[in-house]
Amino acid sequence: MAEEAKPLRALRDDERQLADTLLTQAQTAMAQIENWSQQDLDRLAQAIGWYAGNESTFTKLAQQGVDESGIGDRAGRPGKRFKIHMVLRDALRQKSTGIVETDEAKGLVKYAKPAGVIASLIPMTNPALTPPVTGIYSAKARNAIIFCPHPRTAQTTRAMVEVMRSACRAVGAPEDLFQCVVKPSIPLTKYLMAQADLTLATGGKPMVQAAYSSGKPAYGVGAGNSSIVIDETADIEIAAANTRMSKTSDFGSGCSADGNIIIQRSIYDKMVAALVREGGYLCNDAEKALLEKAMWDENGNRTFPTIACRPQQTAEVAGFTIPEDCKFLMVENQGQIGKAHKFSKEKLTTLMALYHFDTFDDALAMVRAIYETGGKGHSCGIYSHDDERIDALARVAPVSRMMVRQPQSKANGGAWTNGMPMTSSLGCGIWGGNITNENVTLKHMMNYTWVSRPIAEDRPSEQELFGEFYGKEITQ
Repeated sequence: MAEEAKPLRALRDDERQLADTLLTQAQTAMAQIENWSQQDLDRLAQAIGWYAGNESTFTKLAQQGVDESGIGDRAGRPGKRFKIHMVLRDALRQKSTGIVETDEAKGLVKYAKPAGVIASLIPMTNPALTPPVTGIYSAKARNAIIFCPHPRTAQTTRAMVEVMRSACRAVGAPEDLFQCVVKPSIPLTKYLMAQADLTLATGGKPMVQAAYSSGKPAYGVGAGNSSIVIDETADIEIAAANTRMSKTSDFGSGCSADGNIIIQRSIYDKMVAALVREGGYLCNDAEKALLEKAMWDENGNRTFPTIACRPQQTAEVAGFTIPEDCKFLMVENQGQIGKAHKFSKEKLTTLMALYHFDTFDDALAMVRAIYETGGKGHSCGIYSHDDERIDALARVAPVSRMMVRQPQSKANGGAWTNGMPMTSSLGCGIWGGNITNENVTLKHMMNYTWVSRPIAEDRPSEQELFGEFYGKEITQ
């Protein structure tokens, strides 16, 4: 969500002193676990996972985050604790100290080292989830983190960090492996990013841009605008159920929530009917016009009262009512793709735009046009049992991850039922202005030393190297 730019004040002396103290304490904590064994680090990761991911603690803090921010699904957000379990599973299956990889044929051995002190920017959408997800990976890599919370959810973030500090104490680790800024500000956060060894920027575009301009390495994430193609081979009921699940998860607050549904014309009416059975409300033209006026201000920025909320609230703000049992809104948006057409952009709430296509080439053209509008580099999905079409979409979609027959927001950051690396930070590659296309995980929080031993000469002949051009007369 874009916010009106305000003049940035200078960093105060007390903020500089605070940041320097946090950095010193982080470095001291790292030194205390410098020689910890893999077993010690795994035990630390397990403690963090349990303290933060047990049902009682996470439910309390997840709901506190909704109450503090005013957005999100209070009843559904506690279910995100299973992401912590998934991250812990992945972390425990990887090495993070000493020799982590050996390639005897190439004579290479890789040693893992800590990245250093990490500045972690926490979004207001996940103040209870992102700290332990990042914290498990970071601690296992022997790093320390200074968390910079979003002002709207600073109390929740701080409370979760205190839980993680308790986990450290339980296994004899220094609690200053995890610290949290109590009174966040943009000048303070920018200073920390410039002084830390690495920044993980999970949040809005301005702070991601600031992270990349800090002069230090940074992993940022791009905006989403998740688009889903549904063709005639799809199981309509499964596609509709998964689409509803993805769209309504935490009231559509996530950048992976299904936003644009591109349906083959031959099944369009059946698919829309299935979505209605799942709780969708198809808006008429007048209601669509009211929604557009309510959801975006005169500068094209999303309005806060309609972000990540029940569809009844969005409709009420717009000036109409919908049945109480409706779970999400739908607007038909055929032929309306581009920066001038707001519903083809990221919605960030329980609303999706519907499109239809005749040939699959038409669907591919729509996908390309939508991502030129917004969300390039993030995610897309497809419901199809035609491998040629799945391959065709994968070849042209400008995204870093594509889910096949899965609820996007429940799958692309990792799930029990796919092989995606578990994370809450999704890199969007060069398309999205990011340095990586990958899900940001443990390996991104380590330095590596490559040790190379001599091997038998591996030198192809020149004829093999140059192929048909070998010995050919060169003409200008």
